[in-house]
Amino acid sequence: MATWVTLERLRADHADALLAFEQENRAHFARSVSDRGDAYFTESGFAERHRALLAEQHARVCHFHVVLDEEGRLVGRVNPVDVADGRAEVGYRVGERAAGRGVATAAVAEVCRLAAAAYGLTSHTAVTTFGNPASMRILARNGFTPAGATTVDGRPGVRYVRRRLTY
Repeated sequence: MATWVTLERLRADHADALLAFEQENRAHFARSVSDRGDAYFTESGFAERHRALLAEQHARVCHFHVVLDEEGRLVGRVNPVDVADGRAEVGYRVGERAAGRGVATAAVAEVCRLAAAAYGLTSHTAVTTFGNPASMRILARNGFTPAGATTVDGRPGVRYVRRRLTY
């Protein structure tokens, strides 16, 4: 993992930085994934969603992480979600200012290690659109292999799988 990237498990005190990150990168993310809608970006809507994420994490249904740069600024998110039977789907996003610097590749690698070592997971799946070749490269660099066509928010895409997570 790049020395300037750190993962932290999502906590209540990440809320303000996470909302600012999502607001700052809304247009950037909307180019490759569906927009979360205006209600998500209000303080009350975000606070409610943040509490729900923490409850899911407490129930061990999901494992949410923020990605921090060398100065401790939030630059991304990486999350194994829908945990069941030793498997989870991993999702990630990196802000525009950190894109293209290896942050997502490093964050996905670290969350795969954590998934095996700390959460007892044995495999991950991930999905991306055909219009997001950067995400396809990130997954390939992290040992994910294509596992068939799918749709992502109504867009054609590909499903990936990584078996035998190790730490």
